[in-house]
Amino acid sequence: MNVDSNKKVNIIDTTLRDGDHAVNHSFSPEEAANIAQGLDRAGVRMIEAGHGDGLAGSSIQYGFSKYPEEEIHKAIVAVLTHAKLCVLLLPGIGTMEELKVAYEIGAQAARIATHCTEADIAEQHIGLAKQLGMISIGALMMVHMISPSELAKQAKLMEAYGADLVYYMDSAGTLLPHQVKDRIEAARATLKIPVGFHAHNNLSLAVANELAAIEAGADYVDGCLRGLGAGSGNAQLEVLVAVLEKAGTETGIDLYTVTDTAEKILEPLMKRPQVIDTASLILGYSGVYSSFLLHTLRAAEKFNVDYRNVLVELGRRKTVGGQEDWIIEVCAEMADFARGRQT
Repeated sequence: MNVDSNKKVNIIDTTLRDGDHAVNHSFSPEEAANIAQGLDRAGVRMIEAGHGDGLAGSSIQYGFSKYPEEEIHKAIVAVLTHAKLCVLLLPGIGTMEELKVAYEIGAQAARIATHCTEADIAEQHIGLAKQLGMISIGALMMVHMISPSELAKQAKLMEAYGADLVYYMDSAGTLLPHQVKDRIEAARATLKIPVGFHAHNNLSLAVANELAAIEAGADYVDGCLRGLGAGSGNAQLEVLVAVLEKAGTETGIDLYTVTDTAEKILEPLMKRPQVIDTASLILGYSGVYSSFLLHTLRAAEKFNVDYRNVLVELGRRKTVGGQEDWIIEVCAEMADFARGRQT
């Protein structure tokens, strides 16, 4: 793998947003501010924060936040000296009103994320972010589900709506490095704006996949302290910084400061180490959206079926965010089948 040593790579930290899944949405305003301040001192220039499922994600379906999202954002903005606060909005969960509130609090960037075939539902949200003067980031999730050429067409729509850059998100952590490279190369050949890549670590490939993305022309990648995130987490920020530094690639992030932030500020707050357990591995193997995991574990226990089989079947059915009801359907079908075999 040959990463250009003359290239500047921008890293967006998502510890306080994607990592929010791993702590059951429990970061307090003070904790979030301490983490953000450490990241800011380390040289991170964009910090994404809020509920793991974005603005207005605090709900019975996605899990309630322990503290109001607005309080988290205000606490973070108060301590930043160089970094920008970024928020995530998934159309259908968050609305333009929530985006306006985040902007008024001090958010300077917005990532508008849709399923990889539904870029068209992001037009008004991308447009509003631009109108407000925010950095407008289009993001396509579950990018393993369609071909590189079809994905590039969706990214082109986001560019036409006014996005300043477009992110590809391997939401299931299922892509292999050559598949990442193919998708980023197709995007670079199609778009005039920068491209970013967000990796999950379900197959232990998050850092490798982000290196493949950079090699293929990505200008932005994401990282989380200690690899915190949904499923088995994201690319571990400290590791990513160290690897890119060894490759001679500039990130602007100080390795020692970012490792201190991970070890001394974040780690004491973690519920458990971020590891690739069996459940996360099967998520990546089956290509299922990472936030489906907890719902699947609970439903499988209720119906007394093997969650691994449930995840594989959900992957076979190509489920996407918003189809969480399919989890119950699959579990019920498997339970019925098991009972039929016993009679």
